[in-house]
Amino acid sequence: MESIKKLALLFTLALIGQAGVAQSVDLGRGDLPLTIPASYAEGVPTPLIVLLHGYTSSGANQDSYMGFSDLADQYGFIMVAPDGTREPEGNQSRFWNASPACCDFFGTNVDDSAYILSIIDEIKDSYSIDANRVYLIGHFNGGFMSFRMAYEHSDTIAAIASLAGANHIEQRDAPPSAVHILQIHGTADSTIAYAGGEIQENRYPGAVSSVTRWAGYNGCETDGVARELRDLDASLPGHESGVLKFNYGCNSGGSSELWTIPSGSHVPLLSDTFAEQVVEWLYAHPKSAASFAD
Repeated sequence: MESIKKLALLFTLALIGQAGVAQSVDLGRGDLPLTIPASYAEGVPTPLIVLLHGYTSSGANQDSYMGFSDLADQYGFIMVAPDGTREPEGNQSRFWNASPACCDFFGTNVDDSAYILSIIDEIKDSYSIDANRVYLIGHFNGGFMSFRMAYEHSDTIAAIASLAGANHIEQRDAPPSAVHILQIHGTADSTIAYAGGEIQENRYPGAVSSVTRWAGYNGCETDGVARELRDLDASLPGHESGVLKFNYGCNSGGSSELWTIPSGSHVPLLSDTFAEQVVEWLYAHPKSAASFAD
């Protein structure tokens, strides 16, 4: 009987301990569920991934499409997938105010950069987050937003992975800190053109221009080097996607890379290993000079 009481007490204390750690955050736009890996332990630095959805989508829908939360236990990261603001008119679609081209079409001027940073800071306050491994993944509008976050919060963001997004179009000085950049883009994307284009008369750069600009920001040699092919699109045979790397001469903590999906669409049919490939790329690109093999 005494041993049963001790087990019951230990179970109760465990529940109290778990209850003391928030499983969600709310920074004024509603409750944001967190994905916490089973291996999480207080005091052990843990990577953080922020997943940013595309225009009209949501955090939950984006994760359903890309499947990153399913990998949290395997790779040991915390993940959050916030929702953008709803438009005040029309279809009231969710959006991120990322650049003049995409996608604050009603001119709300909402400060999504500060909002996403506040999410990161709140999670850092509540959990043991590895400051060298704060990552963003974005699709479409979320990709544009990831580029904005990398530029405006280069001291915080270690690396971003953008699918069908784009960098800012205008010339700017380099940000204070280097950031690792991965752009993934299909050449047949009819929504955000691989070669660049415009939305409501606001231009955005192409995939090559986006990564080349960041190669310059990061102090890299701007002659990219072709590498191995990758299997990113399940609708295309074999290892179909080309890799272009800018990782020579870079400042510590910086590089730039492009994965091109030939004939890939705006919403490609992702391969079974797409999410794993992106996570492993992020893990190989921490903020500090120390890094895993690339």
